[in-house]
Amino acid sequence: MGIPGLEASHVWMGIPFCSMYIIALLGNSMILIIVRLDQTLHEPMYYFLCMLAVIDLVMATSIVPKMLSIFWLNSMEIAFEACFTQMFFVHSITAAESGVLLAMAFDRYVAICYPLRYQAILTRQKVTQIGLAILLRAGLVMTPVTWMMKRLPHCGSNVIAHSYCEHMAVVKLACADPRAISQYCVVGPTLLVGTDTAFISVSYGMILRAVPRLATKEARLKAIGTCRSHLCVMLLYYVPGMASIYTQSFGQGVARWTQVLLADLYLTLPPMLNPVIYSMRTKQAQDAVLKVFGPKKDPV
Repeated sequence: MGIPGLEASHVWMGIPFCSMYIIALLGNSMILIIVRLDQTLHEPMYYFLCMLAVIDLVMATSIVPKMLSIFWLNSMEIAFEACFTQMFFVHSITAAESGVLLAMAFDRYVAICYPLRYQAILTRQKVTQIGLAILLRAGLVMTPVTWMMKRLPHCGSNVIAHSYCEHMAVVKLACADPRAISQYCVVGPTLLVGTDTAFISVSYGMILRAVPRLATKEARLKAIGTCRSHLCVMLLYYVPGMASIYTQSFGQGVARWTQVLLADLYLTLPPMLNPVIYSMRTKQAQDAVLKVFGPKKDPV
C-alpha cells in the first residue's frame, strides 16, 4: 500500500526517498572506491567501514526501488516468494549492521588500548573471519522467522499495509495465531541489539579509561574523533531501529502512517548519512577523498 493514509502524497513523497537513495548509492560507493584505491586506508577500521557500506547499499536497494515503483507507478503487487525474499534481506541486513557496529567498536578498543598489537590482533584473515561470522549470525537470526512465516496459512487479505514486506505487517495477514512469531520478532531483535550494545558499552568504557593515558594531545584528539563518528552512526542505527520495532509491535495508539514512515526512514536515513558522518568526521577519509577525486596536480 505504500504509506497508508498518505496515498494522495505518494508522488511528492517519492522525491525525498529517491534523493536519499541516490546520495546513499554515491556516498557508499565512494567509500568502497577510496578504500580500494588508497593504500593508506588498507587497515581494519576501513575494512569494517567497507562492510558497513556494502550493507547500506543492499539495505537501501532492497526497499527503495520497489517503494518508488509504488509511489510513482502505482505498482503495488509483489510475488509471494519475492515478498519473503525482500523480508529476509531487509531484516537479516539490519542484524548484520548491528554486528558490524560491534566489530567497529572492538576495532577502536584494540587500536586505542593495544596500539602496538593492533596489526597483530586484527589481521586481514581475522577481519575476514569476523565478517563471515556477522553474515552467518544474521542469517541464523532471520531463517527461523522466514521459515515459520512461510508455513502459516494465508487465506484472507493479501494487502500489506506497508511500503515493503515488513515482517510484522506480513505476520498480521496469517489466518493462524501468529503470537509465537510476533514474540520471536520482538524478543530476537531485543536480545541481539541488547547483547551488541552491552559489548559496545564495555568497549567504550575501556576506551574512555585509556584515552587520557595516550602520549600526545594529537593522539587523544584523533581517538576521540574516530570514536565520536562511530557513536553517531550507532545512535542513528539503534535509536530509530528499536523505536520502529516497538512501534510496530505495541504502538496501537500510533497512527499507521507514522509507523510506516518511521520504518521507511529507519532503512533509508542511515545508508545516506553513514558515509557523510565518516567522511566529514574522519580526516584520513577526507584526505583520501581529495586524493582520489580531487583535481590532479600537473607534474613539474
